[in-house]
Amino acid sequence: MQAPALRDQLTQAARCVAAVRAGRSLAEALPTVPDALRPGVQALVFDTLRHGGTTQALLRLLAEHAPPPRVAALLEVALALLVQGDAYAPYTVVDQAVQALPALRAPALRGFVNACLRRFLREQAALLQRARATPQGRWNHPGWWVQRLQADHPLLWADVLQADNEAAPMVLRVNRRRTTRAQYLAQLVLQGLAAQPIGDDGLVLHDAVPVQQLPGWAAGWVSVQDGAAQLAAPLLLGAGLRPGARVLDACAAPGGKTAHLLELADLELWALDADGQRVRRIDETLQRLGLPAAGSTVRVLHADAADVRAWWDGRAFDAIVLDAPCTASGIVRRHPDVRWLRRPSDVARLVQQQTRLLHALWPLLAPGGHLLYATCSVFRAEGQQVVDAFVAGQPQARRLPAPGHLLPGGRVADATPAAETLLAAHAMGDNARRGMDGFFYALLQRA
Repeated sequence: MQAPALRDQLTQAARCVAAVRAGRSLAEALPTVPDALRPGVQALVFDTLRHGGTTQALLRLLAEHAPPPRVAALLEVALALLVQGDAYAPYTVVDQAVQALPALRAPALRGFVNACLRRFLREQAALLQRARATPQGRWNHPGWWVQRLQADHPLLWADVLQADNEAAPMVLRVNRRRTTRAQYLAQLVLQGLAAQPIGDDGLVLHDAVPVQQLPGWAAGWVSVQDGAAQLAAPLLLGAGLRPGARVLDACAAPGGKTAHLLELADLELWALDADGQRVRRIDETLQRLGLPAAGSTVRVLHADAADVRAWWDGRAFDAIVLDAPCTASGIVRRHPDVRWLRRPSDVARLVQQQTRLLHALWPLLAPGGHLLYATCSVFRAEGQQVVDAFVAGQPQARRLPAPGHLLPGGRVADATPAAETLLAAHAMGDNARRGMDGFFYALLQRA
């Protein structure tokens, strides 16, 4: 098949970047791209957003007046390509960007776009030095985000920002109900796919592929799940759940942790989520994986977990997983739009929601039961500080060893002996940790 023309990919990428700049997520924008163009467009958009602080600063230097949003986005995409400089020849990028303008309904701006990009090529070194003079231009994150990381992780903040701008590897979780990791690794080898074990059930692929090309995908042999997220089920089950234990996954969609729990143990499991569309994804996930297996039951509900009276049957749970809504600041390797969509006020708003959920669900836990609190955030306000405040006001809450804040690429924010022992026990060695996003885990027991 002939590769799509760069101008067509630039056109669609500009529309997606403009959508993000207008406050829409890539989850909304990318599905509008034609299937034949989507892989190339996604790569262009991801690279642009990973250079988004620099490209926005360059655009302000190159354009005296702000161009229309889609033309500004087109310039951002083209500048990101030119900054990297290894995908296309510079004259090709300039030519194809100019040719993309009619499809963006801006043919009259050909001279403007051509002049901006050619000026960048002439003055590249000086312009980049000026563009990178601010924290946002240097680190390609909003300035408030950089400041929060500096306060939260004074020794590791730069490592976090650098990791955020790298592409995350594709990580699989093998379904123990269907096969073993060794058997599945052999199937990958037969298809020429190299992988490295991570955790108890995971594999980090050396090269990402469409899921339809994975052996046994339709038959439910594997799922795609980040290495850090794969710690949830082992951490909870390692606390000592009996067979048939009653477990609540309180914010369950799209179902990865629900499925992992059912792959590892026979449980009576409730899976809740407040988003009706995402609840359907839980059912789809379980159906593909052949879950629940004999010995387990699962109840999937569309409900706000904090509105207990609307859904609870009055019987206590032996364990609760609360993967609370958060800023998603730990997963920007996989979702580079998140950093540009979040606002400083979002942190306080989400902390209120996390605290509300914790206080609502704690009374549902049986004496001696365990609650695993998790967020995919690197901000301490959404992790350690939420748990500290909760435990301070809850005499029955007893802390058990947990990893705390995990940072993108596998660094541990507070590398205590207990955290390192836990990670080692679950085969999360240094080499495998590149397959881990940013996450927070705290394990509480009700006295």
